[in-house]
Order: sequence, then structure tokens, then C-alpha cells
Amino acid sequence: MMWTIISIILLSLVKILVTCLPTGSVNWLIRKFETHSKLNEEDITLTIDGKPLEGNNKTKVIHDFNEAIFLKKHYIFPGTEDLFLNPDNSEPPLIIDTRRGNKEIKLFLYRYHDRIDVVKHDKKKIIAYSLLSDNLQKFSF
Repeated sequence: MMWTIISIILLSLVKILVTCLPTGSVNWLIRKFETHSKLNEEDITLTIDGKPLEGNNKTKVIHDFNEAIFLKKHYIFPGTEDLFLNPDNSEPPLIIDTRRGNKEIKLFLYRYHDRIDVVKHDKKKIIAYSLLSDNLQKFSF
């Protein structure tokens, strides 16, 4: 009987702690698992066709990327990675090299008239998703 009461009290405390996490902890968890993360201007390099993009254009691209609306995630099956990294009907990609913690991440942005396809590539995995950003879709480099 005593162990039942103690276990109910402990389970209640664990439930309260899990459901009432502080804002900092919740934000850390969200950032850890988000697909479309925000970029910092100091931590990245932008290139298009091998030419670096600097100054006002770099700031505008970063701002537009951060403000873009996430549309959907594309599932990449083993063996089809090359289809996402080298699409046939796109302009040359905008390549963003960035660091997140100890990981080096490379983002490939492929512009189309109705969306932006982003391929996020790090050492272990490839993630593809689509964004909606009128400014990035119409931006000329």
C-alpha cells in the first residue's frame, strides 16, 4: 500500500515536470528537431555557380530564407539521392555552407517558379523539403 502511494506521487511529479518544462528547454528541443532552421549571417558562406555572394545580396537572401514558409518534406529513398542533388529542370543552385554545433551542413537551394526546393546535406543524411518565398523565387543573382 505504501509503495503504491509513493509510486503515484513520483509519477505525478514526473508528469508535472514533463508537461511544464521551462521555455528554454522547450526551445532547445524544438531547435534540435526542426527541419527548416534559421540561418545566422556570420556563420555561413553563400555561393552560386562557384562565385561567392556578399554584402547586401547575402543579407537579403538570408532574411528571405529565414522568413520562407515551409511547405512539405520530401522523402528520399535509398539510391535516389542523386535525383534531389542534381535535378534536371532547375537553374544552378544557391549553395549555403553553414555550421550547426560540430556539424558542417550544406544547403542546396533550387529555385522554381512556384517553390524553392532545399536539399540539406550533412555527412550522414540528406533531407529535402520545399519552401514558399516570393522574394527568393524572383531574386536575381
